[in-house]
Amino acid sequence: MDAAERDLLAETLRKTMTAASGQALDASLTDLGWAELLAEHPDIAVPLTFRLLGETGAHAPLLNDVLLSAAGRPVGGTLPLPYAGGGTWVVWERDDSAAGTALDPELPLHTVPAGPPVPLAAGRVALGWWLVGAGRAMLTLARQHAVDRVQFGRPLASFQAVRHRLAETLVALDGAEATLVAAADDLSALLAKAAAGQAALTAARHCQQVLGGVGFTAEHDLHRHVRRAMVLDGLLGSARELTREAGALLRAGGSAPRLVQL
Repeated sequence: MDAAERDLLAETLRKTMTAASGQALDASLTDLGWAELLAEHPDIAVPLTFRLLGETGAHAPLLNDVLLSAAGRPVGGTLPLPYAGGGTWVVWERDDSAAGTALDPELPLHTVPAGPPVPLAAGRVALGWWLVGAGRAMLTLARQHAVDRVQFGRPLASFQAVRHRLAETLVALDGAEATLVAAADDLSALLAKAAAGQAALTAARHCQQVLGGVGFTAEHDLHRHVRRAMVLDGLLGSARELTREAGALLRAGGSAPRLVQL
């Protein structure tokens, strides 16, 4: 797939996600050939699709497909997913009728008994891209507010404290994206998911400060991205839990990989 084809695919996916979400988006992506794209070009399908889910604020049960594909099983179903908090498992339903009973009212998630082990690396990378996309959506909202808002006769973006918060958010998101691009094994996928989760939470904190009171209102879109980031951070291990797990793995192995391998 060349650059022009990727751009066309990105444009098509963005339009589709802007027009639909949840079960309707799942059906639309199936019609567009999501399963074939995941099977033939996972290195393109996963980063592009999940980043756009974050940027648009849409959702679809595609994490199931990534994990099922990694396990060598047919896509289109569901499976139990470990969630942060110790011993908690959830299932991401493909039916919108289950929405409103879970951690995010828009997501059809609910708790289930623990399931069999699944290969987590591919799912963690996918969630990492989703978290980065959500972080970039928050950054876009905060930046536009800083440019448009005037205080004391000056644009909000001219104040150093505001610029520092936006810059720190951008650095965190760019760093997380670099770890996702480099993820090639279980440990690097674990670290990439932890970095993406931390970057998204950093974006939520800084962008809320930049937006001020308007960011707390139901009418503003920030709260949707913040809530989504908090839920996605917990899936397949939170940033805090994965950081501790990485430390335990390194202690057990008695050595740390070279920086280029991280």
